This record gives sequence, C-alpha cells and structure tokens, in this order.
Amino acid sequence: MKKIVQRLLVFAIGLPLIVGIVVFLPYHNHLALNLLVILFSALGAVEFAAILGRKGITCLPAEAAILGALAPAAMTVLNSFGWEGQVFSAVLILGACWVLLSRIFCSAEGLKDYTERSAAGFSVMLYPGLFMACMVRMTALPRSEMVVLAFLLIVFANDSAAWAVGMLLGRGSRGIIPASPNKSIAGYIGGIAASILVGVAAEIFVGPVFVTRLSPASLGGIVIGLCTGIAANLGDLAESAMKRSSGIKDSGTLIPGRGGVLDSIDSVSLAAPVFYILYRIIF
Repeated sequence: MKKIVQRLLVFAIGLPLIVGIVVFLPYHNHLALNLLVILFSALGAVEFAAILGRKGITCLPAEAAILGALAPAAMTVLNSFGWEGQVFSAVLILGACWVLLSRIFCSAEGLKDYTERSAAGFSVMLYPGLFMACMVRMTALPRSEMVVLAFLLIVFANDSAAWAVGMLLGRGSRGIIPASPNKSIAGYIGGIAASILVGVAAEIFVGPVFVTRLSPASLGGIVIGLCTGIAANLGDLAESAMKRSSGIKDSGTLIPGRGGVLDSIDSVSLAAPVFYILYRIIF
C-alpha cells in the first residue's frame, strides 16, 4: 500500500511539473525540457551500467553518465542553440572512439576484459541516451509543445491504464510473460487502448498539429497511439528482462514508488523514436 501511495504522489506531482515545463518554458526550443532529458539519460545510463556490473560487465559510473548524456546533449546543441553541421554524428563518433581507445591502455590482465568493457561502454552510450535524443528532436518541430505533450500523454496514459486495469481485472491473466510475471495481459490491453484514445483525441482537438495524410482522418491517431503504446510496453518489458537477468527488482531508489530513473523512462525511451518517426511519416 505504501508503494501505491508513493507512486500516486509521484504521478500527481511529476506529471503537472513536466507539463508545466513543456508549456511555460518553451524558450530556445524547450531548453529546460531538453536539459531534463539529458539529466535523466545520464542517470539512467548509470543505473544501466550498475545492472551490467552485476553480470561482471563493468563501466565506471562517471563514464556511464557522460556517455549516456552524449546523444541528447548533442541533439540539444543542434535544437536549442542552432548549431549546424554534423555535430550529432561527430559527438557519437568521438564517444565511440573513446570507448574503443580508452580501454587499450591497461594491464595485460585487464585486456582479458577488453571486449566486455567495450560492450558496456557502447551499451550505456546507446541506451537510454540515443533513444531519448528522439524526444529532444521533437522539440524542433512546429508547435512542438503540442507534439511533446501528445507523446507524453500517450505514454503516461498507457502506463496508468495498464496499472489500473491490471489491478482491477488482471488477476487471471498474470504470469504469462516471464520477463514481467506480475503484469497482466488485461493491463497491457487496457494500456494500449488508452494510448489509442489519446492519439485519436490529439488528432481531433489539435488538428493543425496532427493533420494526417491517411484516410479516414482518425486512422493517423489510431496508428500512432497503437504503435507508440506497444513500444512503451515493450520498453518496460525489455528493462524488466534486464533486471530479472541480473537478479534485481528495481534499477535504483531515486524515485519513490517507482524505483530508479531507468524504471521511469524505460517506456519513454523506446516509445520516443517510434512516435517521432511515425509523426514525421503520418502528419
């Protein structure tokens, strides 16, 4: 019960706070939001490195934080400060070069772990940072505040509805997915249905931003809600599989009722590129 109360409090405080940042701080293509994404990506990468460390694949926390922040930071430089050229690609290439070269200069004994340590470095550079960079990319779109809010509401509605429906109706359909046996099929269906409703509502009520190329008109909202909702669920399952493989329940303890930062952005990170790509294709 305590965890449920904490989760509800975090949701009640966190959602209005994020909405306020998106709506009331749009300056420099949502620099405030982009900095928050960079911070969460860095913290999520540190937690991911800790998960890998439980399997004997090491990456120092400070290095993980820097590598995890590279992609969203590079995208923020492009979006919020107007830099042009190949900044994003250059930053990722430099990060990859660091991972490859920094591990060469070690003892002969240390070279035995070169492959594992390099794999850890590449992993924390890509997840969740590279995925979260797509959320930063959304802030450069026309009427970006509406686009970002629609994306966040699709993901949050999915998470909230999946939890509520799972609590009420999911007892008989739990334990089917080994990666997350406490989650129910009823909850997943409820979450995806909520995502579709938000997608359709966005198309209806924010018409100038969500003008679909598809026919009938509501099909665009259905497709982006459905696919983003599925991606959000898969993001949660992927992180659950990582934790179960490493024998832990939560990625951290920073967020009461939810666990770690990675526990809170796992759905967002995988859903962001799906939503962004589909938005550019459909609308």
